[in-house]
Amino acid sequence: MDLRNNTVLITGGATGIGLELAKAFLERGNSVLICGRREEKLEAARHEFPSLTYRVADILNRSDRGAIFEWSASEGVNILVNNAGMQREVDFTKGLEALESGDNEIGINLEAAVYLTAAFTPYLMTKASAAIANVSSGLGFIPIASLPIYCATKAALHSLTISLRHQLRNSRVKVFEIIPPTVDTELDRGARARRGQIDRGISAKEVAEETMRGMAEDLNEIAIGRAASLVNGSQANFDEIFRRMNGIPA
Repeated sequence: MDLRNNTVLITGGATGIGLELAKAFLERGNSVLICGRREEKLEAARHEFPSLTYRVADILNRSDRGAIFEWSASEGVNILVNNAGMQREVDFTKGLEALESGDNEIGINLEAAVYLTAAFTPYLMTKASAAIANVSSGLGFIPIASLPIYCATKAALHSLTISLRHQLRNSRVKVFEIIPPTVDTELDRGARARRGQIDRGISAKEVAEETMRGMAEDLNEIAIGRAASLVNGSQANFDEIFRRMNGIPA
């Protein structure tokens, strides 16, 4: 895909992987729109990259999703990047309390991407060149059991991406899946620091660079760094890798 002279919408584009993707697209001569819930973060992103355009929106809100679509279409968007996400440790032995004590992980990671994709797809099909890129995770292929909702939503996003790619196979819309490993961002809301995890993962900049390379080469699945071993392991040696990742004795 030609990564020049596009108009790109990135959800959750004010921080982390989203912001680095925004920077990478801008460096290649694209127009970039970002959206998110926190205006201070969006404004900080635009302060760093003045050519960014942003809109405050909650992608869990149906009317906000509609407004995002109308705004993006008016700007001539031809690439949608479903990047917004969050990650929480959830202990099902604590019952419903474990699900109700934080943000709606299913809604942010999966539901919003599903509805935005459905809204944008017919419009993108009218473009001479277009793409949808879904940011999943290596953990969507082999889960860490302490992050059950996150892993499940990313697995679902992987499945959705496969089906979407098949449905659009005869169109001009390319469908990419960006599959990062652990990345040093605020995705987990500080949980890694609280549990003393030393390895914070690769940089978001590295994810963006590999994403640009993969999209330019029309790679359907862009598995980055150690995520590639999870993708391969899910097909060849799932049980052994799951055991190691979750600290289960042999």
